This record gives sequence, structure tokens and C-alpha cells, in this order.
Amino acid sequence: MSGQIPTATALSAPGKVLLTGGYLVLDRNYTGTVFALDARIHAIVEQQKKTPSDAADKENEDTVTVRSPQFVDAIWDYSVHRCENGGGVRVQQKGNGPRNPFVETSLNYALTYIGYVADSKAFGSLSITILADNDYYSETAFSKDAGSQGRFVNFGVPLHEAHKTGLGSSAALVTALVSSLVIHRTMQPDDIGAGRDKLHNLAQAAHCAAQGKVGSGFDVAAAIYGSCLYRRFSPSILESIGDAGSPGFEERLFAVVEDADPQHPWDTECVDFGMRLPRGMQMVLCDVDCGSHSPSMVKKIQEWRKQNQKEADELWVALQTNNENLRLELKRLAQSSDAAASGDYTDVRTYIQRSRAYIQTMTRKSNVPIEPIVQTELLDAVSAIDGVVGGVVPGAGGYDAIVLLIQDKPEVIQRLNTLFENWTSKVEDDFGGKIDTVRLLGVRHGSEGVKNEMLEQYNGWV
Repeated sequence: MSGQIPTATALSAPGKVLLTGGYLVLDRNYTGTVFALDARIHAIVEQQKKTPSDAADKENEDTVTVRSPQFVDAIWDYSVHRCENGGGVRVQQKGNGPRNPFVETSLNYALTYIGYVADSKAFGSLSITILADNDYYSETAFSKDAGSQGRFVNFGVPLHEAHKTGLGSSAALVTALVSSLVIHRTMQPDDIGAGRDKLHNLAQAAHCAAQGKVGSGFDVAAAIYGSCLYRRFSPSILESIGDAGSPGFEERLFAVVEDADPQHPWDTECVDFGMRLPRGMQMVLCDVDCGSHSPSMVKKIQEWRKQNQKEADELWVALQTNNENLRLELKRLAQSSDAAASGDYTDVRTYIQRSRAYIQTMTRKSNVPIEPIVQTELLDAVSAIDGVVGGVVPGAGGYDAIVLLIQDKPEVIQRLNTLFENWTSKVEDDFGGKIDTVRLLGVRHGSEGVKNEMLEQYNGWV
């Protein structure tokens, strides 16, 4: 352990947009370009002082309280238990309130790792506050009436009633939570750079366990490293860990986090950390009043690909080549002051349009709504606006928020808002969806991954 335990530690992790590589990123033969956003999830860990009466039972005295004060009754109290036979640490929720599997799993994994590597098995009592930047959730009647409340808004509803906007809140939450605990107990805040790979490995393991499957992990990678070109890790790396509390769990988790298993080394590739957009260009997201279920879409795409291997492989290769051209063109513009100053985004526009054409082909052939007609209608309309370079339905596609690359000028934002004022679908969708309202979110591109935060900004919340 590095020095004395601080009384409080605050970290934050960003949301994400998978600009290119939806579905491709599930396969290690292909990559995705993922951009971190400036909307972040914050985790503040505080060490609670114990009174003399708290010391009655040294083995079972530790507790963890997690609060999400932007929502009604969002408090989870846990007792901390050490499992036999190297099973690590498990928390047990007190009371009969609704469970939060992402918080609970993050605590199990983080405390198991900390307990294995730290000098002391005693954690003390911890109080953890989770705060989300406003764009992670749609506005509520309460938050609208409350008006401007600074960086964090009180949504005035229970967490299960809040509507997510699809920015990657679960990955950002898990990353911020496990990272803040590990930094709080085993590292100095300045060590975050050197320990980033370990934090990535632990967050990937916890997030996959919480969602019940081994995903591609691009959202956690963006939360740790920021914007990057991403190639997924081999699923076998995490399949050997087993369940929290099972015999030998702490040793297996330690080997995965420390990348000490020679049979299953980490093979994630994250290139161009902190990748930036060209000067004069901005990224914006438009929330559509719809939504899609990504897991079922992924399953259907994988079934179609399996049944049409040759045709699918040709489409995958064409998309990969075009996506790589787009990434390299954005990188060239970002690194060339002359190119960025000229504002010539012709090639970027061409690559985006070509990508959409391939995605529309995939939609049609697989009968999966990756870019349904109502989204085509919307994307065509915004792409025709002066100052809009182009846009896509990011990630798995469907009826989630669209992402646009635009010239970074106030008049472009104004033109978009004017278009959205009376927007409603005019076409009959091929999958039965309908977009009634479109809202420009305040979230923008942000290249930085997990980072330390100053405690002062949380006054009134912590």
C-alpha cells in the first residue's frame, strides 16, 4: 500500500460513442473507432471514522454505503464479508430494497483485488457517492422545473424511472467506481497513469460479470483510455475467473488484473489514446424519442452472418477498410494545422456516406434495424444542413441517439435546433419505429479517459 489512506478520493470516467465499427468490433479481426465524451460519471469514496463501539467484531465490522443523490431513495447499504478458501470479498446488501448489480459486482471485484494486494484486509467503513453529468439521462418534469442547478441536476425520480440517453453509463459507472476504490486504497492519485492497464483489466472483468456476458469492451476501454482505435480482447481471458466468492477467486482475479496468466494474456489493442477531432470540427448527439434493444440485435446479426458467411465477410471487409480511411483522414486533419484551417471535410463526408451505404445494405440483408428508414430520413435531413459534415447511428444502431460531425460554429447548432423544433417522422418505417421528437444533447467530444477530480465541485452533494 502506498502511504496513508486519504480521507476521500474522487475520480470520473467518460461516456462513449462508437463512431465506426458497430458489430465489427465483436470480432478481433476488425476494429472500432470509439470517441470518449465530455459527459462523465463521478465516484467519490470517503473513509468513515469509527467510534469505539464499532469495534466489537473486528472481522465483520466493515460496511459500504453507496448513494446516488440525484435520484429518489437511491441508497444501497452493504456489509463486507471475507469468503473462505480464497474466495475473496463479497458484499451483502442490507434490507429488501432493489438491487444494483453494477454497483454490487464492482464492489465485489474491487474489494477482492484490494484485499489481495493490500497490506491490510480491513477496509474500514466506506461511503461512496455516485454522480452523473446531466446528459446521461433524459430530462424529467422535476429537473425541468428545478431549472439550472450547475453540473449535476436533481432528477427527482427513482433511478429505475429515469430514461438513459445511451451514452454508456454502466461502463462509465463501473470504471469510475472500481478505479476510485483501487486508487483510494492501494495507489496515490498520481499513480493513475502507471496503473491504467490494471484498472482497465479490473473494470472489464467487473463490467462483464455485472452484465452477465463477455462483451466487446469498447465502452470500458473508452472510459479508461479515452478516445481510441479499439480491437477487442479474447473472451477466454475472462471466462476462467469464475464467480465472486468461489474457491480461489481472488487468485484468479489477481492474475487477470495483473496480466499474469501466461495461457490467457491480455490482447486488447487501444491505439491513439486521447484521439482528438480536427480543429474546427465538433461532435454532437441528437436524442431521438425512441430506443432499441442492442443484445437482441447483436444476436440476430451474428445469426445472419453465420448463415451468409461469404456475403457477410465481404461486407465486413468493405466496412473495415472504409472505417480505417475515415479514422486516418480525421487523424490527418487533426495533426495538420493547414488542413484543419481550410475546413475542407470533403473526404470525411464521403467516407461517412459510404459507411452509411454499407450499413443500409447490412440492415436490408439481415432484416435488423441498424439504420431503419426513420433514422435514414433524419440523417439525410441533418446531412443536408450547411455546416454538417455527416452523421451515423453509432454502435449497434437502431433507434438510439444519432451522432453528427459538424463545423464548430454556433450557427450550425442553431440550424439543427430549428430543424428539430417541429420534427416528426414522415415516412413509414421498415421496422415499425417512429421518431416524434429530436433533442440536441449538450454533450460534446472529450478525448480523456478516467481521471482524478477535485472534491470542491461536489459541494452540496457529498
